[in-house]
Order: sequence, then structure tokens, then C-alpha cells
Amino acid sequence: MLIYSLMELLLIRHALPVRREVEEGAADPELSEAGHAQAEHLAGYLAEERIDAVYASPLRRARQTAQPIAEHFAVEIGVEDGLAEWDRHSNEYVPIEELKAANDPRWQALLRGEWTAHDESPEDFHARTVGSIERVIARHGGQTIAAVCHGGVINAYLAHILGLVGGQSFFYPNYTSIHRVAAARSGERSVVTINETPHLRGTGLPIGLFQR
Repeated sequence: MLIYSLMELLLIRHALPVRREVEEGAADPELSEAGHAQAEHLAGYLAEERIDAVYASPLRRARQTAQPIAEHFAVEIGVEDGLAEWDRHSNEYVPIEELKAANDPRWQALLRGEWTAHDESPEDFHARTVGSIERVIARHGGQTIAAVCHGGVINAYLAHILGLVGGQSFFYPNYTSIHRVAAARSGERSVVTINETPHLRGTGLPIGLFQR
């Protein structure tokens, strides 16, 4: 029966990181105090579900967000390099809310849909992220997995499923938002939920660009 061939993928955006700008190397910021609290609320929300495996991008903000989930389900975090964000090698990370509040030129570039990654084209980014997620799905037929990653990665994969051409930034994923995908062994992919964040409602913690 079809029900036995389905697996559920939870694509989760990382929690709120700190701002970091460095002279050399990648910024790779850790979570802020609010971000750690968001991650704990996320883990509590998922505690009643069955999660068989937890994956994360190699970037610190994703791994730290995944940690409370992995601890609750007593599993190791599988670090998946292909889940890294397009700006993984950037020497600066500024939360988008700060860019918007300051009307920073980088915010205006995002609104125009300009691609600012210097080491990877949009096509290469799309191929990397979609391919990585599909390989993760292939390992876990019939199971439920959580993959903590980034807004650009989530956009790329959901745009791929929905058939949106050039949809690298078609929506804004909130912090610790859950995006559920049902994946069949036969290749069908269905978006079940987008931007699921009830665990942050009423906490006073930041949710994202458009919600508080």
C-alpha cells in the first residue's frame, strides 16, 4: 500500500544567530540567546512526534538548532554538506531583519533577487541542495527525518517540487519554521506544510521578518 512507501521530511530553518563580520575566513555565526531558546521550543514541539534521523547543514547555526532535537530522540546528527547555505563562505552574517531595518543595500539587492554568492551559481546551488536532499530521502524510506538547514535551501527544494522557475527566493522561512514534505518511493513529492511555527507563538521570541 502507498502509505508504507511514504516518508516524511521535515525541512527546518535554523534559529536566530548572532551578527558576525570578520576580516578573514567564513563568519559562520553561532546562535544568539534568543536562538537557543527558539531551538528548545522547537524540540519540545516535536517531542510528541516520531523522528528517526536528524540531519543538519555543517554551518554552526544549523547544527546548534538540531542539537536539542537529536538529544531528545537520542540520535546522532548527520552532518550533510549539501545542506549548507549559499553564503557559507561569506565573511559576514547579518540577520535579514537588521538589513531591512537599516534599508541596507544588501536588503535592496535581496528584494531585486540578485545573486550574491561568488563561488556558486544559482544553477549549481539548486543542483547541490536538491541532490543532497534527495539522497537523504533515499536513505530513509518509510521513516520521518528532520533536516535543519537554511532559508535558501528550503526555497530551492520547495521551488523544485512546485515547479517554480527561478524561484530561489519566492518566500521567507521563519526561524525554526518547519516545512513538511511527503516523499514516495516512486518519486512523487508533496508539500504538506510551509512555515509551521506554532511553537514560537506567545513566547515573545522573534519569529521572522514579517511576524512577531
